[in-house]
Amino acid sequence: MQNTKLLLTSFTFVGLLALAGCSFPGVYKIDIQQGNVVTQDMIDQLRPGMTRKQVRFIMGNPLLTDTFHADRWDYLYSLQPGGGERQQERISVIFNPNDQLVSLSGDFMPGVSRDEAILGKDSGTKVAAPAENVEKPKPEKPVKPGSLLDQIQKDVDGVETVPVPTPQPLETSPQ
Repeated sequence: MQNTKLLLTSFTFVGLLALAGCSFPGVYKIDIQQGNVVTQDMIDQLRPGMTRKQVRFIMGNPLLTDTFHADRWDYLYSLQPGGGERQQERISVIFNPNDQLVSLSGDFMPGVSRDEAILGKDSGTKVAAPAENVEKPKPEKPVKPGSLLDQIQKDVDGVETVPVPTPQPLETSPQ
């Protein structure tokens, strides 16, 4: 009798432990992100001829730097939505021997980030319908001559615009 109770208790305990290890449907599972988050805005900022420092400033440190291919940086990003299939993006940035950006290759979609496509979120660009009962702005009253606002407007109108100088590319010929 004592052995039967002990056996029944141990089977119940082992069954509860086994049941606790199973995943029940409807249990929340977290999204798992790994690697470098790369957005379309980052990709759009890259230009041929950029230095390694400029690329590192925009993209961040690369996840992989290959010792056999020192002129290539790899950025990997993976996302596994809770319980879903793992999705992965890979972007390779290639430099020339002068440490200038030459090419870019990889998996990215222009205009829509992969996360938004995977998770089914929209990009947030919504057009709101115009409201009918919105007050229209009143026209501005003309400023009085000699007032502070008149002086400020004259100062603003008299500002001379100066174009921003663009740097000339450095000579790459050996000396």
